[in-house]
This record gives sequence, structure tokens and C-alpha cells, in this order.
Amino acid sequence: MSVRPIVLAAGKGTRMRSLLPKVLHRLAGRPLLVHVLDTVAGLDPVGITVVVGHGSEAVKATVSAETEHEVDWAEQTEQLGTGHAVRMGLNTLADDDIALITYGDVPLTSLATYRALVDTADDTTLGLLTLETKDPTGYGRILRSAGAIVGIVEQKDATPDQLTIHEINAGVIAVKGAHLKSLLTRINNDNAQSEYYLTDIIALAVRDGIRVQAVNPGTAHEVDGVNSRIQLATLERLHQRDIAEELMANGATLADPARIDVRGSLTTGQDVLIDVNVVFEGECVLGSGVSIGPNCVLRNARIGDDTVVKSHTSIEDSAIADNASVGPYARLRPGTELDSGTHIGNFVETKNTRLGPGSKVNHLSYVGDSTVGSKVNIGAGTIFCNYDGANKHHTTIEDGVFVGSNSALVAPLTVGAGATIGAGSTVSQDAPSGKLTVARARQKSLDWIRPVKSGKRQD
Repeated sequence: MSVRPIVLAAGKGTRMRSLLPKVLHRLAGRPLLVHVLDTVAGLDPVGITVVVGHGSEAVKATVSAETEHEVDWAEQTEQLGTGHAVRMGLNTLADDDIALITYGDVPLTSLATYRALVDTADDTTLGLLTLETKDPTGYGRILRSAGAIVGIVEQKDATPDQLTIHEINAGVIAVKGAHLKSLLTRINNDNAQSEYYLTDIIALAVRDGIRVQAVNPGTAHEVDGVNSRIQLATLERLHQRDIAEELMANGATLADPARIDVRGSLTTGQDVLIDVNVVFEGECVLGSGVSIGPNCVLRNARIGDDTVVKSHTSIEDSAIADNASVGPYARLRPGTELDSGTHIGNFVETKNTRLGPGSKVNHLSYVGDSTVGSKVNIGAGTIFCNYDGANKHHTTIEDGVFVGSNSALVAPLTVGAGATIGAGSTVSQDAPSGKLTVARARQKSLDWIRPVKSGKRQD
């Protein structure tokens, strides 16, 4: 059975009070629409159709830039209702396909829920996502007769008795392509909003002898849409809570489950400790026994077993091996690779650098575009001068080197194994192995009177 999701993403989102199309507002670091596309792609569909309208070019550009999904785009130039929007997306739908109709502003519907809907739909059955809720305000109500679903009434068109119904339409439908095409030709806009309601196909399907099977989501917030920034913030915290609970179930300790943000994917080993206000972006992997201090930001980071990342550290596109120590207030920029037992201390910045086993950069240094061997000590205030104003150059520090504090290493440069660089040196030529290299001006002491401001007496 082939599946074709039709994702409705044409709305402006007036209540967002934003120039950005509603489906491009972000939850957990990704646009709402991208969440939906990522999930429906798990159904291995024959294709995905997205119906766009307001801000269509921005929507297309964002999807192209932030996903690898192949999307068939359809345009709804007039906002005439959900039924009209689906009609715009029928060009690529085959009669034998199962159409899964969903929404680009409902980001947290699970793959399992979508799959249950799709598995329900066939020649004789239409799948409909419904939910029992204490407060059904704003939602279409499910109408039943003798227990069977016979229709949906929108709130603005409901009678007082119908408004007391607590089973609501969550909006997501799975239906055979041939049925959908036939049903859509028969809906009209004779309602309070003069729109073509997709929900009207339910009563029409029942008249045609098609059974409507309700499917319930795993959690209530799977069906929550985003119509305002308040709703977006609420969904963000619900989503982060789910992630936090899964992390804890897998063996991580969170100092406060309400103060963690995962804006991508996070995989953890056992006995991981994550302190408060840590942000994970992209794909992050933490080995067993890892400790992450408060207020850190990790993006596309791989951290080995028993490594400690101290507070206020930023790690981006970098890999750290086992038993390392990083921070506090360190910045690891893209291309950093730290081997086992390495130390990166406070206010140290690295970029495009490989640090060998047991090497240390403990204080106030910049190490960029370099290969550093094992058991190297780089003193406080050392700068790798890798940029000449036009090009980057590489520095090689071989095993066992000791670099004194406040040194400047001007690339391209090689410092041989076991060499020592005297503190305060500016080294611009290769330093030989096993020797002390000192490159600084001779110290002088001169008789001198310090100047004072005009009008002040000098004692």
C-alpha cells in the first residue's frame, strides 16, 4: 500500500503577529513544518505534497535548506478553507494511494499515530484522528449515532447540545485517494465562514457506505496546533519534558528536567549527569559517565566516556575522547578533536585542531589550525597565529613540547618533540627538538620620569 502525505501549510498565522509564515516558527530548534516532514517521511511514502500559500517562497527555501526531503509543492492562492487546500494538492495523488492529510503547524504527532491511521484506511474505511478532551472549545465536535461516527460539526456551526460534546476532531485523516477525490467534489461552502471544510467529507463518506474509524493519539499534545506564540511556548515545554523523561529512563540524571533544551537529537550512555540550562543542538552523543556542567551549549558534539565538561562551555562540531576535561568558559569551535586525557581550561578557544593524548591547554589561549602531539603543555596566554590576513596556516607541535606562557607561535610552524618555548617568545621559525627556544627582546632598565597630567604637582 502506497502512502502520500498531503501537508497543509498555506495559512498566514495572523495570531502569531509575525512576518514569518506560521509553519516556519521554530520548536526545539526546527521549523514546525520540518517536524511534520521528518515524521511523515518515516512512513516511506511515494511522495510528500505540501500545500503552501502565504510566504510560499520562504517556506520552500527553508525546507530546501534544512531538510533533504523531496517535496511536491502545491499552491493555494486563495484561502477558501481546508477542503479547498486539499483539492489544490491532489495532482500527484493516485487513486490507489492512501492520502494522509495533516497540518504543518501540528508538529508533535508521532509516527506511531500516523501509521495507525494509515493502517486503518482501505477501500471501505476512512481513518480519523480524534481525542476526548475536558475543554473542546475551538474544535470541531465528533457526531456519533449508535456509537458510529456520522459527521463533524465545526464550533461556529454547532448547536448548544453539540457544543457539550467532548470528543473532538484532531484534523488528521487517512483515506483512499479515489474516495478523497470523489468526496471533495461534493463539499460546499454553505456554513458560517463560507469556507470549504475538509471535515464535511466525513458525513459524505458515511452516506457512501464508508466506515469512519476513530484513532486516538498516544498523548494529547500530539494533536495540538500552533496558532499563537503562547501555544508555541507551551508545546516547546511539553516536548522538552518528553525528551527529558526519555533521557532519564535511559540512564541520565538531569539536575532539573525543566531546564534542558534539546534542539536536535541527544544520545546518552549510562550514568550521565546534565546540570541546568544546557542546550543541545544538532546531533549530540554523550558516552557513559559524562558530566555536563551548567549553562553549556553543545552542537554536533561527540563526548567520550567519563569526560567532564565544566560550566559555560561551548562545543560545536567537535569530538572529545574519554577521560578529558573541558572548561569552564571554554570554546571548542568546528574541527576540534581532543584525544583521551586531554585538558582544556578556562577561556581557551580551539578551532580545527587535534590535541593528542594527555595534552593540556589550561588557561587563556587560542589554538587554531594545528596538530598537537601527546603530553604537550601549552602555557597561559599562548596564541597560535594562524591567519596572515588572507590565508590560514598550520602549526605542528610534536610530542612532549612545553610552551611557556604568553607565547605567540606564528604559522606555518613546527615545534619538534621535547622542545621548550621560553615564556613571552614570538616564534616564527621552526623550533628544533629537545632544545630551549627563546625569541624575545633583551630586557633593559632605563632612568625615566613618568609623565603627569598638566597642572598636577609632581612629588
